Amino acid sequence: MRILWADLSVGTALGLVALLVTGCSESVTAPTASDSLASAATIAANKQMAESLNWEDTRDFDRIARGFIDRPESLVIASSKLPADTWNMDRFQFIEGDVPDTVNPSLWRQAKLNNDYGLYKVTDRVYQVRGYDLAVMSIIETDTGYIVIDPLTAAETAQAGMALVYKNLGQKPIKSIIITHSHVDHFAGIKGVVSQQQVDNGEVSVIVPAELMEHAVAENVLAGAAMSRRATYMFGGLLPAGETGYVGSGLGKSVAQGTYTLINPTKEITESGTTLTIDGVEMEFFLMPGTEAPSEMVFYFPEFKALMIAEEVNHTMHNIYTLRGAQVRDSLNWAKYLDKVIQHYGVQSELMFGSHHWPVWGQDDVIDLLEKQRDLYKFIHDQTLHYANQGYTPREIAEQLELPPELAQEWANRGYYGTLSHNIKAVYQYYFGWFDGNPANLNPLPPVEEAIKYIEYMGGAEAALARAAKDVEKGEYRFAATVLNHVVFADPDNKEAKELLAQSYEQLGFQAESGPWRNFYLTGAQELRHGTVEHMSHSTASKDIIASMSVDMFFDYMAVKMNGQEAAGEDITINWNFTDTGQQYMVWVKNGVMNYRAGGLAENPDATMNLSRETLNQLAQGESALSALVSGDINIDGSLLTVKKFFGLQEKFEPMFNIVTP
Repeated sequence: MRILWADLSVGTALGLVALLVTGCSESVTAPTASDSLASAATIAANKQMAESLNWEDTRDFDRIARGFIDRPESLVIASSKLPADTWNMDRFQFIEGDVPDTVNPSLWRQAKLNNDYGLYKVTDRVYQVRGYDLAVMSIIETDTGYIVIDPLTAAETAQAGMALVYKNLGQKPIKSIIITHSHVDHFAGIKGVVSQQQVDNGEVSVIVPAELMEHAVAENVLAGAAMSRRATYMFGGLLPAGETGYVGSGLGKSVAQGTYTLINPTKEITESGTTLTIDGVEMEFFLMPGTEAPSEMVFYFPEFKALMIAEEVNHTMHNIYTLRGAQVRDSLNWAKYLDKVIQHYGVQSELMFGSHHWPVWGQDDVIDLLEKQRDLYKFIHDQTLHYANQGYTPREIAEQLELPPELAQEWANRGYYGTLSHNIKAVYQYYFGWFDGNPANLNPLPPVEEAIKYIEYMGGAEAALARAAKDVEKGEYRFAATVLNHVVFADPDNKEAKELLAQSYEQLGFQAESGPWRNFYLTGAQELRHGTVEHMSHSTASKDIIASMSVDMFFDYMAVKMNGQEAAGEDITINWNFTDTGQQYMVWVKNGVMNYRAGGLAENPDATMNLSRETLNQLAQGESALSALVSGDINIDGSLLTVKKFFGLQEKFEPMFNIVTP
């Protein structure tokens, strides 16, 4: 069972090798040519990009250094469970000085900013631990202890972050944990900060927005295997860190690999305007569901005149659609909620801090950033529909639509994570789906068959390669990649085509302003040259998270895993009786489909499975049903052969399926 986060949702993502960083807070200069793998066309493209940017605005470098208290000279957090470190900032010491010509200058600037790590004072009694994970952990000093906001992805990184807090601010009890939204990089480190017993004893409250648990556990379960594989591309999990490899994700450096935990909340915020006072600190909460996350909230501290903006505003354009695959977000809803935040809290706020990146101080700058990000998502929404209603297709809109200068020149609106191109296509998809209206695109051939016909029409692979090579030489990598992809899918053993396609992807990666785009291109190039690798997959589906899944979620996932074609003609009914919880389910397979109903059992089933919920959790973590039968954890009344046939219809998903080859 795999559970992924939205960007890490954070994901985050399953199967990522730890990708790590070190601190730096100096300005960035334009790129200079050097003896590297970058082509002349790439060097020229990056130079042109640099000339279009507002290098005079260096406020972010001042902001990120403000309030610095302490950092360890080396930040390497080892893992007791994995061969890779949980977190290792030292691997990114190369991100300093001038821009190499193998990295987009704008992305290099963002990578430098994201290299800073340590403990920072935001204002009196408000602190942040940055650079210990993809997300930022915020700490509020209460009268006698601490409130911790968003305790990171892994228990190991959260524990290390709190150790830095205790070293500098003193050992005090934690009074409350606040989780801003349902992405795993904001809650799964919770047991590195507090224990289940502390929460059970009433010593610590856990406060979340409405429906967080449902979304935190359910999001991406059904499509988790495919999302996991694509996440290795999006987050560069197989790339070495370096000037020709991984430099960051734009939203942060990477996702921690460690122990993923979860504690049920003690308090849900169900209405905007709810106020709480925790150990002398007052907060007013504002819900923003269906925006950056399905369950999310921001909140305001009147005493500090501080707005905690969660992940609704960042120092990057965020994803309306995340490239690892997820449901498209509602950009209009996002923009409207940000406008409400401006109305309710903007004029009261002297500073704004969030779940990623660095704070903004001063009422004017706070409102300016809120307005610029509101208008960013509103512009993308409105103008995509403006052109769609004139008959333009998503690819046509993405090619011609540009942000107005007042939005494009704002560093926080640059496409380090989301991009204007794929966010435009996301808005189109949100309203119109995958079909652009052209009948030629209604029922095209599958990729391999289509590729064979394309190459046949082009006069064969040799002719297509000759033309593509000329385009590569001229730096026209986009179309060359399209043609070469057809050659590779028509003939996967064509080494010349694979190498030329890898070169095209590599140069497109060197030019990409978006961290995920760079990672997709460079990972594709790497796999074309070396093939897919045996990859250690580290799942976020920990014992705590699986225990929070409903039985319905488990059966939904079983239905996805079942091979419907092999199940055709079968007629199986099995009762599931959970001996510890009293829950009862009828599960049946018919018409190639698995269905289930809760609350009752079939009168004449083929078999009845008697098991505990804990045994179900073990099955979800990968234990075989046969092992559970042998151990006696599952007791079966009825046909053992039918149960065996039922589980035999379940397929194990291959975690490293091909992407750049058929």
